Amino acid sequence: MRDKRTDSAAPAHGPGRDGAASSAERSLRARLAAYALHAQRDSRETSAPGRTAFLARFEREVDPDGTLDEAERQRRAAQARSAYFTRLSLAAVKARKAQRAQRSHGGEAA
Repeated sequence: MRDKRTDSAAPAHGPGRDGAASSAERSLRARLAAYALHAQRDSRETSAPGRTAFLARFEREVDPDGTLDEAERQRRAAQARSAYFTRLSLAAVKARKAQRAQRSHGGEAA
């Protein structure tokens, strides 16, 4: 599959096999592209479609048939969003705790 890729506008000439860019170079190129994009456009504008879809997900979750009135659907969607982000926070706490335990018991796993 690697040999079927087309050339990009800025071909990679960094270290690595077959002239592929290193992960550090790819990261810098991505950062450069993001800075250039945000220099020309409002980030709220470019992320609006994704944000709209993300928030609509919670409305569909709490009212899949569309039977609730708007105010109740919004209230429930807000609660579903809070539950979602609290679940993420809990997962992050558990992951940090597991990492600390792993480090304290002889190093990091491969």
